[in-house]
Amino acid sequence: MSGPEFERVLVTGGSGFVGACLVRALLKRGHKVHVLLRPNSRPWRWIGLADQLTIHRADLADADGVAAAVRAARPAAVFHLATHGAYESQSDARAILATNVLGTLNLLEASAAAGVGTFIATGSSSEYGLRSEPMRECDRLEPNSVYAVAKAAESHLCSLWGRKWPMSVAVFRLFSVYGPWEEPSRLIPTLIRRSRAGLPLEMVSPDTARDFVYVDDVLSALLDLRSVSRLRGEVVNLGTGVETTMRDVVAAVTEIVGSRPEVRWGAMAARHWDSSRWCADCAKAKAELGWEPQYSLRAGLARMAEWMEHMGDDYGPEAWRRAA
Repeated sequence: MSGPEFERVLVTGGSGFVGACLVRALLKRGHKVHVLLRPNSRPWRWIGLADQLTIHRADLADADGVAAAVRAARPAAVFHLATHGAYESQSDARAILATNVLGTLNLLEASAAAGVGTFIATGSSSEYGLRSEPMRECDRLEPNSVYAVAKAAESHLCSLWGRKWPMSVAVFRLFSVYGPWEEPSRLIPTLIRRSRAGLPLEMVSPDTARDFVYVDDVLSALLDLRSVSRLRGEVVNLGTGVETTMRDVVAAVTEIVGSRPEVRWGAMAARHWDSSRWCADCAKAKAELGWEPQYSLRAGLARMAEWMEHMGDDYGPEAWRRAA
């Protein structure tokens, strides 16, 4: 829950998948939402929303620009979801480090200087590296990509800030989030779209596993501001604690859409992060926040398939995704 003390909020990464869903949820709850966008960001997920938001433009690596935006927004809480490097096309190591590490430092400093009370950042399960057991927040981090190294450094920086300074800081390590407004080219939207059209599914190994968590469950943790504001530099996993293989994901999707497309296992090259084990230990989220995921994989996939059918399996006219 959140009260009037959290009326004004600032969101970075608000044009991305989880960020756009968060912005919609904040507006629905009556918050005055400010968003910090890169100068060239094109928020296609905001169709019909832009006039309800206060938009600030600055690159996170620009300390002065970030500080000016935070001062202007005067938020009680900052949601830091901006990131770079999560997609294979975002491979420039300096850009990854500049956004995730230097950008986070700039935002932490600006938030502290502006008297922000609560700072919430999102991390990544990739920080853990490959594991054979459910991943716990106390585990030693073994990142195996520049992006994972940068996110691990961001988490450490936020944790340090929360322990050493009076501002409340929490990091939520997200596992495989899916749901409405996800990038259409990613796994779940692609499986639904191609299955519904009866097109072949080109997949990695059927034994590759992930911990899939529906976006509404993630939002329920981020939006529990009164509980989160008690955390001081804590890192908390947000997953389901359920390991699901690609074989099981495909079976669930094809059952939901009522299709039996050809599945070409191994047609897609394995990626360096693919693993037959990938699962969150969510005990800390339950202990600290009383949080548990409410959506099973099948329930979340059914909601996603219904939303895509309503919007159009490509999420509507191409012009929407080019909206400025």
